[in-house]
Amino acid sequence: MSNTEHHSRLYDSRECPVEDGHRLIQHLTARTADVGGIPVNRVLPQRGRRLIGAWCFLDHAGPATFTSDAGGMHVGPHPHIGLQTFTWMLAGEVMHRDSLGSAQKIRPGELNLMTAGRGIAHTEESVPESGQLHAAQLWIALPHAERHTQPRFDHYPDLPRWTKQEVDITLLIGDFSGHQAPTLAFSPLVGLDIVSIDAARCQFPVRSDFEYGVLVLEGHLTLERDSFEADEMAYLGSGLDEITLEMESGTRVLLLGGEPLNEDIFIWWNFVGHSKGEIAEAQQAWEESSERFGEVPGFDGERIMPPPIPWKVGL
Repeated sequence: MSNTEHHSRLYDSRECPVEDGHRLIQHLTARTADVGGIPVNRVLPQRGRRLIGAWCFLDHAGPATFTSDAGGMHVGPHPHIGLQTFTWMLAGEVMHRDSLGSAQKIRPGELNLMTAGRGIAHTEESVPESGQLHAAQLWIALPHAERHTQPRFDHYPDLPRWTKQEVDITLLIGDFSGHQAPTLAFSPLVGLDIVSIDAARCQFPVRSDFEYGVLVLEGHLTLERDSFEADEMAYLGSGLDEITLEMESGTRVLLLGGEPLNEDIFIWWNFVGHSKGEIAEAQQAWEESSERFGEVPGFDGERIMPPPIPWKVGL
């Protein structure tokens, strides 16, 4: 049995077991997909791990390059419910448009946050002149009590940044080490972008009531006795007071954490719901061009339609 197979059989909960005094970190390997013409490595959700706090979806897009007259990402109008889309731009530029009338270009070091709530539609397009795209896009599941909140869009060009222990840190959401991000959240979360200037060994105090995961975007990471390369995630579980990262020079990681959601959620296509019925209703509304999602102005292209729902629907 391989090390990965051994680990995969140990994680049916939020806890990482301890054997011989060593915490058995869960290894999550991305699978490759294509989104709007850009290769992405999808880390969450997968069979071995559905949630980290309320983080329920994670795509690492690119890095990709393209010419100004061809290529790039082109994602036509599509709907969302029950979630927040969370886009952290590393290189290139993307234009976001949505059915609220928002039109916002996102640049490196900036964050776009769209709260779908009861329903919204949006598009995403690479800015041709940028010639490249590298980003992390995540979804945050809204708690049951907030799932029908009013849709909104927020852009965050300025986030808390500091340098400590030879790493550059950007706080994307939540509070950490005396810093507070302005990012709208509906449940307790934290997200950090961490870049090593040189080879570094850094220790971070963390909340023991949060569960944590670390995704390598670039470079090489060591956690205790475990090694991780780009597009590999370490799930660390909860009950920790401190996380120690050993990073080679030029390594970049996302540290994600949150209070366990403790709610059942369902993910189908672009929908997050707390029941299959919610998702079926949303899909029917989109297929029937209901006013629930509205129209996205300024985009020249067809709406994206979902595949058939793979379960029996009784509306």
